Amino acid sequence: MDKLKFVLRRLLLGIGTLLLIAVMNFLLIRAAPGDPATVMAGETGAADEIFVQQLRERFDLDKPLPRQLTTYLKILVKGDMGMSYRQEQPVLQLIVERLPATLLLTGSAFVLSLLFGVSLGVLASIRVGTWKDGAISLLATLFYAMPIYWLAVIAVLVFAVWLPWFPAFGFETVGGGHSGLARALDIAHHMVLPTLVLAMFYMAVYARMTRASMLEVADQEFVKAARAKGLPPGRVLRAHVLRNALLPVVTLAGLQAGAMVGGAVLIETVFAWPGIGRLLFDALAQRDYSLLLGTFLVTAALAIAVNVMTDLIYTVVDPRIALS
Repeated sequence: MDKLKFVLRRLLLGIGTLLLIAVMNFLLIRAAPGDPATVMAGETGAADEIFVQQLRERFDLDKPLPRQLTTYLKILVKGDMGMSYRQEQPVLQLIVERLPATLLLTGSAFVLSLLFGVSLGVLASIRVGTWKDGAISLLATLFYAMPIYWLAVIAVLVFAVWLPWFPAFGFETVGGGHSGLARALDIAHHMVLPTLVLAMFYMAVYARMTRASMLEVADQEFVKAARAKGLPPGRVLRAHVLRNALLPVVTLAGLQAGAMVGGAVLIETVFAWPGIGRLLFDALAQRDYSLLLGTFLVTAALAIAVNVMTDLIYTVVDPRIALS
């Protein structure tokens, strides 16, 4: 019952936060130079002032900014995100079509990075001072320092061009005609490179965080007391050290899980992955205000949902933490 009240309270707070984010995004985007009418008129080769004005009137860009904001909030409260200026389709429809691909990519990368990052961090902490600890720390530092877009380009060059083991671009084989299990395997084959590249940075972060947290907890008095009681080393490691060391890792993972969706823009652009990150990049280049606002709002909603889930996971990792 307490968890249900907590979730409901956080959902109400999240709705208010989303409305505030929607207002801030609207004002920031409108403050940027350029507008959709000018971009569209320039691309059609008819960039005279009359045609630009007609486009502004068509998309209500000629209205005062407070009136535009009021109109946007009214349709947003009704569950509508407006129409895309360029694609002339409902923004919500475009996002719903692209969201599964992004969630599949980021979800796989998140699970992979957390699983291997924590495992490597634990291994480094119990082998501290050995070559295994040094190798893990070196690789973690290396992948943490590498720009993700550079790593993506190198991965395409090595594993798709020099060694044609994986497809370089796309979600699935175009014209492959696969269905069922064959289609799932084809999509998984296309996922390997973008998932690994996206997971590498976060895997390095979790490995470094887990190692540092494990070493800190292992030096606490209650761990020394558990060892003095003669408890098996494996039980001390799992029940006393790892469980307490995971709290800062869970906190960091909760913060980065939401940010990973936004960070997938570069990965989806390099690998031509048809997700909302690529949709956001195209909308930015085209000054598609409605589509930009919609994608920003959805990524913010995902971040809020992940934060609520993180607070619930706290109580599983450490039951002493009360929900409030």
